Amino acid sequence: MVITPEQVKELRDKTGISVMECKKALEASEGDMEKALGLLRERAQAQVGKKADRTLGAGTVTAYVHSNRQVGALVSLACETDFVSKNEEFAALAYDIAMHISAMRPESKEELLSQPFIKDQTKTIADLISAATQKFGERVEIADFSCFAVA
Repeated sequence: MVITPEQVKELRDKTGISVMECKKALEASEGDMEKALGLLRERAQAQVGKKADRTLGAGTVTAYVHSNRQVGALVSLACETDFVSKNEEFAALAYDIAMHISAMRPESKEELLSQPFIKDQTKTIADLISAATQKFGERVEIADFSCFAVA
C-alpha cells in the first residue's frame, strides 16, 4: 500500500511526532490511522523505558491560575537539556499539566499520572509524558507539583 503525504501529515498533526516515525507507523499498519496511533503509543512506551536512567538536568516551572483566581497550580516539568526546556511545546505541556492539576487536584504523582487528561479524556497524563519523551527524544518527567486553593 502506498502511503500518501497527506496521511503522514494528518498523523503528524495528531501526534507531533517526526515525519519519518509517522510514515513508518503508517506503513507498518498498512495505512490504518487508528492502528498507526496505537503503534506510536507502543513505541512511546518503549522509548520511555530506554530513557529511564538518563539524568534530568533541565526543565521548566510553570504556573496556572484559574480565571476566578480561587485555584492555581505550580508544576516542575523536567527534561535532559536546555534545548528541550526552552521549546514552546514543552512549555505548553507544562502549562496544560498545571491546568489539569488545578482542575483535578491530585494527591500524589501516581494519582496525577493515572488521571485522564482534562482536555482529552482518551489520554492520561502518563500518556502525555510518554508522547513528550517520544517527541523530544529525551526523558521527560513531572518533578514536582503543588495546587493552591482559597478555602
